[in-house]
Amino acid sequence: MCKLCELKPVYEFTNQRKLCRRCFAKWFQKKVLYTIRKFSMINREDIIGYAKSNTFRNAVLEDVLKMFAEKTNVELVKLPSRKRFTKFAFPSTTDSKAYDFVSRLINSKIKINDLNELLPKGKIVIKPLYLFLDKEVLLYAKIKRLKFKRGKKVFSKIEKFIDESEKKHPEVKRAIVNSFLKLYI
Repeated sequence: MCKLCELKPVYEFTNQRKLCRRCFAKWFQKKVLYTIRKFSMINREDIIGYAKSNTFRNAVLEDVLKMFAEKTNVELVKLPSRKRFTKFAFPSTTDSKAYDFVSRLINSKIKINDLNELLPKGKIVIKPLYLFLDKEVLLYAKIKRLKFKRGKKVFSKIEKFIDESEKKHPEVKRAIVNSFLKLYI
């Protein structure tokens, strides 16, 4: 049962703490706000640009940015747009970064300058979903009934290996990202 409201849980943390739908959505939003605040991602005068896409990550990013904008009056710009923006919000998660880091490590293609190669040149990039796993982002999208398309993803051998490792050793994706950051940044 959910520790706070005694309802059926939808998510369980590695420490066996369980949350119901409402409590999970609240926790998710608080963690996004914490991430933005901790890493000083957004200032009051910023104009945040984000790309519209049909993936669950983009749907959640748009939802949490709108929630943040309502609380702080920060301006959002859906791209492409003629309006200039000061920062670009990218829907990167712990999973996507762990896959990317291990792939680059195995293929010996790690260069610090390449980390943001797909992002707009000359823009400050923020990643409000960076501390979340894909399963948490997907669950939030389902709970909030956000519209997204579920395409069939083809997993590489590296992604399958990391996912299987995560099942046996929870927190391995976070450990990969943290180790990479300590080594290369």
